[in-house]
Amino acid sequence: MSRRCVIEGGRIRALADVYAALAGPLGFPVHFGNNLDALYDVLATDVAGPVEIVWRDHRLSRAALGADYERVLAVLRDAAGARDDMTLVLA
Repeated sequence: MSRRCVIEGGRIRALADVYAALAGPLGFPVHFGNNLDALYDVLATDVAGPVEIVWRDHRLSRAALGADYERVLAVLRDAAGARDDMTLVLA
């Protein structure tokens, strides 16, 4: 069974919003630490695949998050690169 998560860029105002948008649909464990290192760890090892993350209106998130946007995007790309069954779509 594939897991699909859609991040609505217009709803993202802080990193906590990104974590919340991912945690529910992807079934993050209770011990998720709400930081970028923990995000990589959980995406790379704890979430059963296949996984598709679609970030709609990601440019709106870029404006809201500033430098944190590049950091979280790098983590998502790194996690997708570490797995054969994870895709990231920027829409």
